[in-house]
Amino acid sequence: MMNHEGMEAQYRSIIEQIGEDPTREGLQKTPERVAKAMKFLTHGYDLNPDEIVQQAIFHEEYSEMVIVKDIEVYSMCEHHMLPFFGKAHIAYIPDGKIVGLSKLPRVVDAYARRLQVQERLTIEIRDCVQRTLTPKGVAVVIECCHMCMQMRGVQKQNSVTTTSAFTGIFLKNDATRREFINLVQAKLH
Repeated sequence: MMNHEGMEAQYRSIIEQIGEDPTREGLQKTPERVAKAMKFLTHGYDLNPDEIVQQAIFHEEYSEMVIVKDIEVYSMCEHHMLPFFGKAHIAYIPDGKIVGLSKLPRVVDAYARRLQVQERLTIEIRDCVQRTLTPKGVAVVIECCHMCMQMRGVQKQNSVTTTSAFTGIFLKNDATRREFINLVQAKLH
């Protein structure tokens, strides 16, 4: 459980330590606003991704690839506590069960709204879908821009980090993996 008042005090202290006056008009409510923002940005700790999927599992004989792509990702780098953002693409091949399509973006949010690294985020999403649906395979690709690389450090403004994780048929069958990648890259709508 987040200690809102404690966080406010810490942010007030940080403002002082960087040489600002937390009683200045524009900063008076900043500690409260930042604490609220941090609570929102990390609310994934309060969510159970497996339960999110389990709320909308349906038995269907559909056995072709299901893809939800261009899912917005907003997360916080655990190393610098700066944002990273981009898109996630998730596919699975059902084995008698499908999930309500809105649940996949909710799983992304449940894991992304925590202090994260993109590599772990990719694996956590893949493993959740595999564990809850037991499909023939899962594929996840995430593409993100990291403010810790763009605003500080190497300051590379156009860099994008891509991570991927696969299970089942996506690992065993190159044609299936290629189909997924081609569909992710295609602009069909």
